[in-house]
Amino acid sequence: MAIIKMKNDTSNSKDVTTAGKVITCKAAVAWGPGQPLVVEEILVDPPQKMEVRIKIHFTSVCHTDLGAWQGKNEAQRVYPRILGHEASGVVESVGEGVEDMKVGDHVVPIFNGECGDCVFCKSKSSNLCKKFRVDPLKSVMTNDGKTRFWTKQGEPIYHFLNTSTFSEYTVVDSACVVKIDPNALLKTMTLLSCGVSTGLGAAWNTANVHAGSTVAVFGLGAVGLAAVEGARSRGASRIIGIDINSEKLARAETMGVTDIINPLELKKPVHQEIREISDGGVDFSFECAGNLDVLREAFLSTHEGWGLTVLLGIHSSPKTLPLHPMELFTGRRIIGSVFGDFKGKTQLPQFAKQCMHGAVKLDEFITHELPFSEINQAFQLLMDGKSLRCVLHL
Repeated sequence: MAIIKMKNDTSNSKDVTTAGKVITCKAAVAWGPGQPLVVEEILVDPPQKMEVRIKIHFTSVCHTDLGAWQGKNEAQRVYPRILGHEASGVVESVGEGVEDMKVGDHVVPIFNGECGDCVFCKSKSSNLCKKFRVDPLKSVMTNDGKTRFWTKQGEPIYHFLNTSTFSEYTVVDSACVVKIDPNALLKTMTLLSCGVSTGLGAAWNTANVHAGSTVAVFGLGAVGLAAVEGARSRGASRIIGIDINSEKLARAETMGVTDIINPLELKKPVHQEIREISDGGVDFSFECAGNLDVLREAFLSTHEGWGLTVLLGIHSSPKTLPLHPMELFTGRRIIGSVFGDFKGKTQLPQFAKQCMHGAVKLDEFITHELPFSEINQAFQLLMDGKSLRCVLHL
């Protein structure tokens, strides 16, 4: 049974059972593209069959949230909407049929779910899920095609990336919730919902970077630096970091990058510089900028015969890959990676334990912390290129 103390309760010990009831709480609502988020009271329905209602303790802002808030892709626009997909919290209540979680469990939501039953989930070659894979067009719950969020006037507020974490309470399909060790620090576990898992997993799982490998990372935000951390922890001999932001380059040098390149300071294409300093090209490159020109440079920076480029950046435009088919006959390959190829519910708990034991330096990714009420400032920090992850306390 879920019990919380209501914020407007003035008595000394009056507890209120919330399981099965609508909860009134604060959320940051996006009312239109680029409009400041409005922190206001909303209504959150109880979880239905195979759903979980979570009390969010920490959430952070990712570039994917930023792009959705700005409405860069018109096809994905829907308002009002609660954004957010990196978070951690505690289970407040569960719906019918949920057996792998209970009230009080520490959890992180994941945008790329795992039902465990579909042909995708049963495949060892994919971490996608037929019903709960990442889908930026999806804005309602799977059960009934409706929302679990409402304005105080009774109008629906739409969901985002299976999670909608910019709210004190959220309702998520159980396939998109991962139970973690209760001794793990929720603040740092927040980073496993997206950025760190995506970048580090791309190095570990997608590319399988090995000791002695050479690596180039294009775009040194949180995902890019997570790829750097993944390569560093695997023993890469050379990690080249590429960005046009000098502050990001300076930070990258403290996090494992061995060489830095600012394309604005070069008089030649970046791939030529990389191939010159890495004996013909790197073994692995990671494109984390969401820019097609950068993607081409990343591809050409790898070594002929075996070079692999991993695509991680979010590309909002409908333009196609800037590659000629014959260029693939040089032996270079290119592949996309979703959520670092982690199967969320199956593999993330063990990854969380590895992080608890120091395998990954999570603290270095948290550059700012703010109260939830200052979420618009967190967006500004990200837009200005000043933060990796700004963690918001709810």
